[in-house]
Amino acid sequence: MLALKLKELVLRNYRNYENLELSFDSDLVIFAGKNAQGKTNILEAIFLSCTGRSHKTSKDRELIKWGKGEAFVRTRVLRQQGIREISIGLFANEKKKVFINRNPVSRIGELMGHLNSVLFSPDDMKLIREGPSERRRFMDMELSQVQPAYFYYLQQYNRVLNQRNKLLKEIQKKPSLISTLSVWDEQLADAGSYIILQRKLLCDSLQIIAQEIHHRITQGAEKMLIIYKPSVSFNNADRKEVKKNFLRELEIRRTYDLERGITSKGCHRDDLLFQINGMDVRTYGSQGQMRTIVLSLKLSELEFMFRETGEYPLLLLDDAMSELDPIRQQMVLEYIGKAQTFITLTDMGQIPAFEKKNMQVFIIEAGKASPC
Repeated sequence: MLALKLKELVLRNYRNYENLELSFDSDLVIFAGKNAQGKTNILEAIFLSCTGRSHKTSKDRELIKWGKGEAFVRTRVLRQQGIREISIGLFANEKKKVFINRNPVSRIGELMGHLNSVLFSPDDMKLIREGPSERRRFMDMELSQVQPAYFYYLQQYNRVLNQRNKLLKEIQKKPSLISTLSVWDEQLADAGSYIILQRKLLCDSLQIIAQEIHHRITQGAEKMLIIYKPSVSFNNADRKEVKKNFLRELEIRRTYDLERGITSKGCHRDDLLFQINGMDVRTYGSQGQMRTIVLSLKLSELEFMFRETGEYPLLLLDDAMSELDPIRQQMVLEYIGKAQTFITLTDMGQIPAFEKKNMQVFIIEAGKASPC
């Protein structure tokens, strides 16, 4: 088996679902229905089971059905190593609880890697249009799923960054505290050097895969480049060098940081640059070029995860196919069969290329799912 298989999804008081139980036995699952009926909520619940967070909101309270105090999500996935059961309890007034094979996990990082997915939705245009934080989130989510250690380093980095920023402000009031700053610099550079190198390796891998996919989509008319823009420069992919340069940047910027009470250099300032034929897509690209970049990137994620883990992740397509022309639709359809795919549609006629493929169809209406 070369792909994850989601076998079961159970929702209790999740968004607009009071009680939903679905079983899957196909590589292609379609959720069809009018807008605002709950199709996206199903994909969101699957994504939550993969990463411990929603792609739509950072507030767990918003995932709980109106008027209820708690919600529950359970998924069962078949992997090469066997069945994994992931259960997540969401509560209005306390932290979420996560169980893997009915055993509680103490840290959300323990969830990473048990159920991987790639989500493609119209919101992904933010990856190009909006600020660097969107692109950093993209890198972090990708790496955390295939490399749980990355998630821990990221958590550590953010904790140290917050402590360092807090100390910078305290030093403004009590200058004698400056002697303790080097301790936080060391910890920040240690975690940051790991993050930077993994991001560099990710971008190098995605560049090779995405460039080939993009070449096919555009029939050779466009050359795509993914350029990693680290806040800390380095010449060789050597952690010692990156850490050394990181510490030097912090030293150079110390006066600036003390004046403003912020850390102005580090991987929390990293960015990605997307180019087509040498042109910055964010500044000069057309709507169609941006959409094609995102599609190439998402399909390259699938291949990257497969190469890293030996299994294709789930492919979640949230109202994405309607945005694509027939050529781009066909590129996506080639992955159906490689990866178990879940698609939301408002109209089954949107994708005639399915041609009666072996698939499951559920009609979604007002928080109810009916097999079709």
